[in-house]
Amino acid sequence: MNEHFSDPSGRRRGLAGGISRRALLRMGAMAAVLAQAGVAPSLLAATPKRGGVFRAGLGSGSTTDSLNPATWSNQFMADLGLGVYADMLFEIDPDFEIRPNLVESWDRSDDATVYALKLKKGVRFHDGRMLSSRDVIASLRHHMGEKSKSPMRPALSIVEEIKADGDHGVIIRLKDPNADFPYLLTDYHLPILPAKEDGSLDWAAGVGTGPFRLKEFKPGVRAKAERNPDYHGDVWFDAVELIVITDSAARHAALRAGEIHYMDRADPRTVNLLKRDPAIEIIDITGLSHYTAPMDCTAKPFTDPNVRMAVKYAIDREEIVRKILLGHGRAGNDNPLAPSMKYAIDPKPVHVYDPEKARFYLKKAGLERLSLELYASDAPFAGAIDAAQLMRERARAAGIDIAVKRVPADGYWSNIWMKKAWCFSQWGGRPTADWMLSVAYAPDAPWNETRWKNERFGKLLKAARKETDEARRAAMYAEMQQLIHDDSGQIVLCFNNFLSALSRKVGHGRLNSNYDHDGGYMCKRWWFV
Repeated sequence: MNEHFSDPSGRRRGLAGGISRRALLRMGAMAAVLAQAGVAPSLLAATPKRGGVFRAGLGSGSTTDSLNPATWSNQFMADLGLGVYADMLFEIDPDFEIRPNLVESWDRSDDATVYALKLKKGVRFHDGRMLSSRDVIASLRHHMGEKSKSPMRPALSIVEEIKADGDHGVIIRLKDPNADFPYLLTDYHLPILPAKEDGSLDWAAGVGTGPFRLKEFKPGVRAKAERNPDYHGDVWFDAVELIVITDSAARHAALRAGEIHYMDRADPRTVNLLKRDPAIEIIDITGLSHYTAPMDCTAKPFTDPNVRMAVKYAIDREEIVRKILLGHGRAGNDNPLAPSMKYAIDPKPVHVYDPEKARFYLKKAGLERLSLELYASDAPFAGAIDAAQLMRERARAAGIDIAVKRVPADGYWSNIWMKKAWCFSQWGGRPTADWMLSVAYAPDAPWNETRWKNERFGKLLKAARKETDEARRAAMYAEMQQLIHDDSGQIVLCFNNFLSALSRKVGHGRLNSNYDHDGGYMCKRWWFV
């Protein structure tokens, strides 16, 4: 082992989950400068205090949700795992850097095939059980079995062996080198939960090591949790409540009425009304999130790549950004890697709205006109139904007739997504190219929402993980992105900003844009001012 890593904070966690008092003073000085410049002061400089019940109204969550982390598929469940009742081995900071959480220190071998983790000592689960290496092993293996439906199964297939090194040590040996491996352990599907006596995962108990103890979990309705007095880090709220409010207007009304302190997925069409309220802060940040309209490559007519290409040219993505996002984002080009990501390219040709090209590809498929069904709900993103209507109108000029099938938000992810040949989806993105491509585009990935299988892509994906030469690795990822762009059934409509609204009674540090909700960590990092 030649690389050693530990918690950079020295040890005691600073304010707001890692922000030091010195940093807060710097933020205060920055706020003063902004105020003199006429810029409204942010809550970065507000002093944290303990207490209060934080309530968030979320646009995701379903009656089909379960505490089994292998089944989690929305931001509501991600929040529970990342910052409420459970903890991860590592976390990602606002600079997309790895930070230890349940891990105290870790070593990596020269060839990046062996990782040795040292767990924090004295960490308790909410039912009194002590955290040990058994729990880490059970938590990871839960996603690795042949019968596992977990979306993390393909990503963890590179693990050859996991073994305990005493009560607080874990050795993970990989089949192939992967310098990005610790990033995978930040995924919201991989909370560390207690192991049963037989070594399986006791996920049904609803206990973790997180900052809050889960008191109520009603799928599709709400979750309530109270502060964990034994938490190994700082946490500010006395209790938190996550409330499922799938209707955007209802979330707006609840925030303005003071019934909730935070709402996600603010509707760009009405967010200006919230901006006028001095008691509300608008959060509008660019991240890795993107909206998609996946076509199932195994279902006719999408089995024909010419049909897929025709549909791609029949969509006006710029119009969707203008009219649905109202400029809070940028048009996609059928590449799931955000422009800010390492190794990201902008594939050519750019898939802009071009009815003539769409008709050209229809003719190559032997068709004069094409009739399709598009299943739409605002469950994937606010304005999805309106986006479907825009797509229908523009596609007519290309000879494509789209019947928009409006479906309920509840149960969308279990009944529509990856069940219907064409629908909408939303991805929070992943911080590394390998992770994003592995979880959504690998041939055997459970969340390969287009069911696209490309032999060349699969070989490149495995080879890129081993490659240590940066130029060659970059070339591999470039080719993979081009293959997705040219051949897959994926339509990346746009990269959306995270647009949400927060009561100014709540303070926060610098926001994390890996996922929405401050990277999923809002409950453990925010405070009442």
